Amino acid sequence: MSEKLPSREQALQLLRQSGCKGNLLRHAEAVAQLAADIAMACKEKGLDVNLELVEIGALLHDVGRAKTHSVHHAVVGGEIARSMGLPDPVISIIKRHVGGGITTREAKRLGWPKDVYVPQTIEEKIVSYADKLIEGSRRVPIARTIEIFSKELPPSAIARIRRLHREMLALTGDCKCLP
Repeated sequence: MSEKLPSREQALQLLRQSGCKGNLLRHAEAVAQLAADIAMACKEKGLDVNLELVEIGALLHDVGRAKTHSVHHAVVGGEIARSMGLPDPVISIIKRHVGGGITTREAKRLGWPKDVYVPQTIEEKIVSYADKLIEGSRRVPIARTIEIFSKELPPSAIARIRRLHREMLALTGDCKCLP
């Protein structure tokens, strides 16, 4: 397992090699840009954030969508990333970016391997949050995301997204980058 992060160009190439193209690449780039903006806002507030990890993790967060567009893309993406020899912090971002995280009970119900699927590190939280604010390749307010997700997710999942939103607002202050 390599601990060296791929470059931006290498990450985009890994996405293409996995079968990601078009809208998926545009989405990944939009999430990476917003995540980088949020990470920089956190850094300006004095927080220790690995900017490179945020960018690369955000670019690769949906690599599993090359194989499935279901919620399982997080686990599939983690497997793809592991097979590519990507560092564990990138794999964790990929596995933990869905919704506001997937609880142990939900993961068991989904048939996922026993693991942690809720964002733990600041980098994981930033990527997960940025992903909630990008629809296609457009930035959208969190209220829109919550409205859409409320139609398909249980209230407990919506509560985790709201909690993530509040945490990110507390960390970034009045970041102009947020839609």
